[in-house]
Amino acid sequence: MTAPSWSESINPASGKAWSQHQQTALLQGEILVQTRSHSAWGGAVTAQMYLPLARSHAWQQLTDYPRWVQYFPDVIRSEVLHRGERKRLYQVARKAFLFLTAQVEVYLNVFEVLGQQIQFQLEQGTFADFTADLKLQDCGTGTLLTYAVQATPSIPIPTIFIQQAMHLELPENLRKMRQILCAARL
Repeated sequence: MTAPSWSESINPASGKAWSQHQQTALLQGEILVQTRSHSAWGGAVTAQMYLPLARSHAWQQLTDYPRWVQYFPDVIRSEVLHRGERKRLYQVARKAFLFLTAQVEVYLNVFEVLGQQIQFQLEQGTFADFTADLKLQDCGTGTLLTYAVQATPSIPIPTIFIQQAMHLELPENLRKMRQILCAARL
């Protein structure tokens, strides 16, 4: 079975065919980002990037959850508490804002569709709600990674600030992720 070409591939974020501009941007290393509101105090973002490596290779690294501290600099701890059909993770992140440092912790239930999808659902933590969905799709000779996150902090922060932070930080985190994933194949 051959991987779909760009022309027949559908953008999972929009459900529409890729534009020539989007294809070129992804292949040149850009991260495509769409933000939207989610609840009165939350935000949601979908980001996509092209990985110049096989989906199986990306999957193997992405499901090594303790390694996520390397992909997301604000994540200072990522620990698998339970393995099996349903995994359970504990993650801690720390973020500095001007003169304040905020720390969040979450217990996440993780559901995997082998080689294709990882879903993270909040069990408990310092968010009112949190879900993330990471999808991998063969694309040409590489892999398209789509990462969608929606979250509402426990403390009320205007949604515009949440969306702006997601829009700025997620692409940087994904660039770091790509750098580490691609370096591991050497």
